[in-house]
Amino acid sequence: MKPWQDKLRVLDPYVPGEQSKEKNIIKLNANENPYPPSPKVEDAIKTLDFSKLNLYPDALSSELIETLATHHKVDKNQVFVGNGSDEVIAFCYMAFFNSVKPIVFPDITYSFYPVWCRLFNVPFKTKALDSNFKILAADYYEENGGIILPNPNAPTGIGEGKDFIADILEHNQDVIVIIDEAYVDFGGYSAIELLEKYENLVIVHTFSKSRSLAGLRIGSAIANPQLISLLNSVKNSFNSYTMDSIAMLVGTASIKDNEYFEANAKNIIQTREIFAKNLKDLGFTVYPSQTNFLLVSHPKIEANEIFRACKEQNIYIRYFNLPRIDNCLRITVGTDSEMNTLKDFLKKYIKDTV
Repeated sequence: MKPWQDKLRVLDPYVPGEQSKEKNIIKLNANENPYPPSPKVEDAIKTLDFSKLNLYPDALSSELIETLATHHKVDKNQVFVGNGSDEVIAFCYMAFFNSVKPIVFPDITYSFYPVWCRLFNVPFKTKALDSNFKILAADYYEENGGIILPNPNAPTGIGEGKDFIADILEHNQDVIVIIDEAYVDFGGYSAIELLEKYENLVIVHTFSKSRSLAGLRIGSAIANPQLISLLNSVKNSFNSYTMDSIAMLVGTASIKDNEYFEANAKNIIQTREIFAKNLKDLGFTVYPSQTNFLLVSHPKIEANEIFRACKEQNIYIRYFNLPRIDNCLRITVGTDSEMNTLKDFLKKYIKDTV
């Protein structure tokens, strides 16, 4: 070993869904939106003054923040934006999770949560989902250094309602509670209405899912002004210009086209429900979903076998070689055509295999 190597940090990083360079694939492994962004996004890009790209962007992200505040019916000093919700949550870790007590989150959840804990030296503890992959509120009553919960959860797709979130907040008024609402627009409950009552609540959103902007990296947090001010202090201690000019322009245009946004989300929900029924008819166990994906398993064929068979047909779905979900598959909801292609393949594959 070289003398400087023992000074290096050892990390076990987050592993995203496989990104293939092949053109003729059906990509259902990264929870991306199968439809393009709002037409107003394209119109906005056409107005971009490229001669201004030599200048730094607005460090305050003023127009985007004001537009988000109007959309969510909150004050602009309650909104923070960043380079994707992953960056926003990373800033939240730095700002809010500074206790010697462990933060708490589910054992089956977004796998970036423990990665951030190790990166920022935040102690953590996980709580097991029940046999139906549901979060148990009582598990979060004990003393802790903070809580982060996705609602709906991922990769299960299962969401909880107002009473559940309020219960968690009632039992954790001395720490920050982050509700990660990455998939909330596909039928989940948003806790924004609870902000007025609970000053320790932080809600995180992303533009990557329901707004079809995964390629631009836009995320936001909504909380009380004191917490937002602290997030800005962390950001300005790290990088004052986290949002680029194009992302701010496009994000603002996307928020302003609410009609397109709602129609797009409704379309994905309808496709999800039809495909869930198709899978049940093929013998799959399908867990209830309020997201743009389904968690499924088959009682007679191992998940990894189905995963490999689909990949051979250039259909990419997600397999997690992890405890408790190693016989499950996560399938992103694509277009009707894509889901029909997958359904037809699975029908033939199961008939030939079982």
